[in-house]
Amino acid sequence: MEKLSNGFRDHLSISDNVCPSAPAPLKQPFVIGVAGGTASGKTTVCNMIMSQLHDQRVVLVNQDSFYHSLSEEKLKKVHDYNFDHPDAFNTEVLLSCMEKLRSGQPVSIPSYDFKIHQSIESASPVNPADVIILEGILVLNDPQVRNLMNMKIFVDTDADVRLSRRIQRDTVERGRNIQNVLEQYTKFVKPSFDEFIQPSMKYADIIIPRGGDNDVAIDLIVQHIRTKLCQHNLCKIYSNIFIISSTFQIKGMHTLIRDVNTTKHDFVFYADRLIRLVVEHGLGHLPFTEKQITTPTGSVYTGVDFCKRLCGVSVIRSGESMENALRACCNGIKIGKILIHRENNDGRQLIYEKLPKDISSRHVFLLDPVLASGNSAVKAISLLISKGVPESHIIFLNLIAAPQGIHALCKKYPMVKIVTSEIDASLNEDSRVIPGMGEFADRYFGTDNYINSKVSSWSANLKVS
Repeated sequence: MEKLSNGFRDHLSISDNVCPSAPAPLKQPFVIGVAGGTASGKTTVCNMIMSQLHDQRVVLVNQDSFYHSLSEEKLKKVHDYNFDHPDAFNTEVLLSCMEKLRSGQPVSIPSYDFKIHQSIESASPVNPADVIILEGILVLNDPQVRNLMNMKIFVDTDADVRLSRRIQRDTVERGRNIQNVLEQYTKFVKPSFDEFIQPSMKYADIIIPRGGDNDVAIDLIVQHIRTKLCQHNLCKIYSNIFIISSTFQIKGMHTLIRDVNTTKHDFVFYADRLIRLVVEHGLGHLPFTEKQITTPTGSVYTGVDFCKRLCGVSVIRSGESMENALRACCNGIKIGKILIHRENNDGRQLIYEKLPKDISSRHVFLLDPVLASGNSAVKAISLLISKGVPESHIIFLNLIAAPQGIHALCKKYPMVKIVTSEIDASLNEDSRVIPGMGEFADRYFGTDNYINSKVSSWSANLKVS
C-alpha cells in the first residue's frame, strides 16, 4: 500500500492531471485510464469500479478492441507477431471513438476475434456516459491517449502471478496450447512489458498493488470519482458552489421536469422531490456543535446539534414553491418574502419585502428555483445584507443555475453559498436558461404568464410565515 499512499498523496489530492485541463460549457464525462501488464487484473479493477458506481452511467472501452486485423501474410507467421507492441493497435480509431464519447456522441466500438485475429463486422454500440473507463496494457503509453484522461491508474501485479493467469486465459479462452503461450511470453510479452508498459507507470496518478485484491484502493478511487462527478468546471473557480450528487434518480427527475410534455401534476411531484434534496443538502452547510445524548437503551451517542437560528426568504413567486420542503425539514421556521420585478433587461426593481425583524441574527436560506442572469439574486442578497445579515450567513438554494448567474453572484458576493442540483449550459437572448425547464412558477402553479397589473393586489396581502 506504500505506492498507493504515495500516489494518492502526490497525485490524487493535488495533481492537476486529475482534473480536466480546460473548462467547457457542458459537463464532460470523467475518463479513467486503467493500464498494467498482461493478466494483471485490469478488467477486475474496472468491474469493481463499475459495480460501485452502479448509480451512474458508466461504459468500459477495451483497448484490445482496437487491434489491427492481420493480413493473410501475417497470419501465416502469427507466432512471430508482437501483440504487445504499440504498433499492434489502431490508435487512430481508438482516439476517434474516445473523442466522440467525450463530446456526447454514441460510437461503434470494433469487435476483435482473437482466434482469427480479425476485426469482425458486428461492432458494439456504446452510448455516452458520465464515466468512461479505457482499459488496456498500453493506454498510458501514448501521450495523445493519456491527454484524454482525468484519472490514470496502473495495476501493478507480480510477474509470476500475471504469467500463470495468462496461461490459464489463453489456453481456455483463446484456444492456445501452453507451449505457444510460454514462447510468446518469452519472445514478446515480457520484453514489451519491460520496454513499453512498465515505463508508462510513471504517468499514473494512482498505482494499485495486487489489482482486484486491493479493496482499499478501489474504495478510495470510487470515493474520488464520486467527488469529481459532483463537480462542474465552475466549482474549480468558485469554492462556494455546491452541487448535489448526481444519480440516475436525480437525472431522471430532471428529465421529467424539463420535458415540455410533462403534466402539471408530475411536474409538481418531481420538482418537490428535487427541492427537498436541495434543501437537505443546504442544511448540511449550517454550522454545528458536537452533542452527546442518551439513547433509549441507556447508551451514549455522540452526534451534532445544528444551528437553530434559521429563517427562509422566498423570492416571489417561484421561490414559494420551495417553502413546503423547508418547513418539512425545519419545523416552525420563519419564512419572509421578497418581490423583485423586472424593470428592464439590465436590472430588477424591488417592489415588496416582508422579513423577520430579527433576521440579522439568523442564518438565511434564500429560495429561488432558477438562477439565470443573477440580477434578482444579487438584488435579494443586497437587501438581506442591508438588513444586517452577514454575507456568510446566506445560503442560496435553487434547482438549476446558468453559468452567467453564477459568475455574477460569486463575483459580487463570494461568501454566499450556492446549492443547486444542476448547472446548465447558458442563457439565450431572452435571458432564459438553456436547456432549462421553462417558466418554473407558471408550470408549478398552473398559471398563465406573470401579469404585472395584478402584482400590487396580491402582494399587499402577503404575511411573514
